[in-house]
Amino acid sequence: MAAKGFDQRVWRAVARIPQGRLATYGQIAELIGAWGCARQVGWALRRLPLPSDVPWHRVVNARGEISMSISREGSDWMQRELLIAEGIPVDGEGRLPLQRFLWRPDASSGG
Repeated sequence: MAAKGFDQRVWRAVARIPQGRLATYGQIAELIGAWGCARQVGWALRRLPLPSDVPWHRVVNARGEISMSISREGSDWMQRELLIAEGIPVDGEGRLPLQRFLWRPDASSGG
């Protein structure tokens, strides 16, 4: 049951990322008070039923890259197309200008 609660917290945080902005797995982990749990954030997003209104595609790794993996069953390429559709350039290797598009939630909003 704890994983389900964690997943819900991740999904709620990710739902706040505005269109055309990016966040990192670690940033989402910190936002929900789960410092050091970036990998677990990634797994929570993988458990998200697709299609989804949660903008999972806006979360990338700390190097400013889409985390490419065979185990993602093509969702990495779907992520690339969704980001490009939002105006975020992604090269053929899955790299993108993270700092230019990084979401900075208002610290006074309570997370």
